[in-house]
Amino acid sequence: MARAGFHQLGSDFARERLARVQEKLRRGGTVFLAGLGLPGTHNSGVALVEVTQADGPRLIINNEEERFSGNKHTTEYPKASIDGMVATLREMGREIGDIDAWLASWDYPTLAGTMARSLVEEAPQSLKLLRLKDASAFDGRRLDQMTRAPKFLARQLGLSRPLPLICMPHHDNHAWFSFAASPFADEDAPVAIAVLDGTGDLGSISLYVVERGAMRQLYCNNSMFDSLGMYYSVISSTQGGWTWLSSEGRYMGAAAWGDMDRASNRYYARLKDVLDLGSEGEVRINRAMANWYSEPSENPYKTALIDILGIPFRPDQLWNPDAMLRVEDIHHRPDTKDRLDKAAATQLVLEDAMIHVVDHLLRVTGASRVVLTGGVALNAIGNMRLLEHFDEAWFARVQQRNARLHLWVPPVPGDPGVVIGAAFLFAHLAGAPGGAPMTHAFYCGLPPSNSDIEDALAASDIASQRIGDIKTSDGRDAIADLMAFMVARNGVIALYQGAAETGPRALGHRSIFANPCDPHARERLNERVKYREAIRPLAPMATLEAAREYFDLLPGASDAGYNAYNYMVLTAHSKPHAREKIPAVIHADGTGRIQIVRAEDDPLTYAYLKALGRRIGVEISVNTSFNVAGPIAQTPSQAIETLRRSKGLDVVLLVADDGTVHAGWHGGSRDSGRFSSWLAEWQSASKAS
Repeated sequence: MARAGFHQLGSDFARERLARVQEKLRRGGTVFLAGLGLPGTHNSGVALVEVTQADGPRLIINNEEERFSGNKHTTEYPKASIDGMVATLREMGREIGDIDAWLASWDYPTLAGTMARSLVEEAPQSLKLLRLKDASAFDGRRLDQMTRAPKFLARQLGLSRPLPLICMPHHDNHAWFSFAASPFADEDAPVAIAVLDGTGDLGSISLYVVERGAMRQLYCNNSMFDSLGMYYSVISSTQGGWTWLSSEGRYMGAAAWGDMDRASNRYYARLKDVLDLGSEGEVRINRAMANWYSEPSENPYKTALIDILGIPFRPDQLWNPDAMLRVEDIHHRPDTKDRLDKAAATQLVLEDAMIHVVDHLLRVTGASRVVLTGGVALNAIGNMRLLEHFDEAWFARVQQRNARLHLWVPPVPGDPGVVIGAAFLFAHLAGAPGGAPMTHAFYCGLPPSNSDIEDALAASDIASQRIGDIKTSDGRDAIADLMAFMVARNGVIALYQGAAETGPRALGHRSIFANPCDPHARERLNERVKYREAIRPLAPMATLEAAREYFDLLPGASDAGYNAYNYMVLTAHSKPHAREKIPAVIHADGTGRIQIVRAEDDPLTYAYLKALGRRIGVEISVNTSFNVAGPIAQTPSQAIETLRRSKGLDVVLLVADDGTVHAGWHGGSRDSGRFSSWLAEWQSASKAS
């Protein structure tokens, strides 16, 4: 692999490049690092990171290829993402030659060895995997693109020879970036890190501790199959009726409709045996029940698991309307309640395992602060359970000290974040300081220019007009008040502004907003705007004051002003009066996956929430991602196409990098007249006031 251009840490090439970067930093120079998610593994893309000895690493962009290609969780070569990175460099007055190191987000030689070892260890059953072309972690159809990536990069960038890559360990990337971006990075006390993943280079669960700025790995399970991510992906897919990487969030949402009581759930007591929770925090799948270590797609269950969950859906049945779990079928399909209870049992077993791993981690490190990352950390309900379980009573009973768990999860705990991690880790190894903690996630792509927006509008068949600008505080507050005015009338609006969010959640730059007080908002959004299942919750976006008023914010998430609630990776229980006041954002189990918005991070969205408070009495909005059955809209053209596909969306506001705001809405025979009448009414009222 070295001959093909892939160099491991510790190789001669990596040592030379690391020394060069160290020397440049020592002289006071600015270093640029590119982290690469290559084809073959899901969520390919590229991150650009600037590093100085004074300030450490600073994330400039994290381009996710799915946003440009429109193929969700894509495994394709990240050509558009790299083109976008080159454009960003040139806007900064830099060129491709200014990048000091190119860093792959996987240690490919180690990954190849682990895959071979895993096949041998699980033989002969595992030999069936050799026929598998597509899996959650690896797409065999892209093998040629992956192995020739140094040549593809050179051709794309106009270089005369293949571009050498340094392969960074996958779980180390997850761990270091998530720690460095956390509010805990400057703590003197030890900070523990748990990487719970589908798989990494060596295994699927890795544990770390950071003490005095040095990260040390405590444990790796050295197994691709004893994986919490794979457990949840396989069962959510084969029971829910969706494909991997699309099934997990849906199944977590479905669990809230099932029996979440361990004592009464009919499936939990038997299903929990599918995971063996051993000593030292170990988690192993029960190979007498699970068969996904040899046939994850065609035959993932053995007889004992079929006896509990029933026959799994085959790959050719997924996305079939007759197979997909729909809570709205509960009145006319007798099996729906059973299927929801199975989802609840699956979630409960996952939570048991998460608690088991973190329990061990807290005991061996003596830490009370934990950074959770890896794809499993997207399970927002499981994250909340950790905070509830490891409270003051647990620490007093187990460790005889006055403490409680403090938890932080980054906005990109899954694989879109490891490209950032590769660059952050390399910077750390070069001796750079840790950098500033993260407060927002607006890093994907460049902000749209006014001409970009005008050209996209001119090429479309939608109606549009310029409605203002947000360059001044008065202009920003006017646009925010117009947004609140429309939402208060139960309008459904989209906001497209600035660079997009990196990570799977829309956080105010590519969002759809609606009235949280409207009891029909969820049904309207799911049926007429997003065209998705009723089991999917809608998230509450709130000011900190409103979040405290309507939700029980856990003290273990209170660091940096409740920063753990910034990214919709953590749920909270609603207070008793919340369901009556804001029913649209309270899920079936009484929780909400909160996003707290701050004025310094997103001035326009914060102003909108404050205006909502004046219009409807609560500084909370429904927030869901600006997409329809695909990735979040990235470009102005994608934003307009999303509007065209969504018949229930009233208007999209497109904000250019110079502050200019255009409104786009359905024109011609599709024009409901709602936006035009609201705009006229708001303008009239504004003049009168």
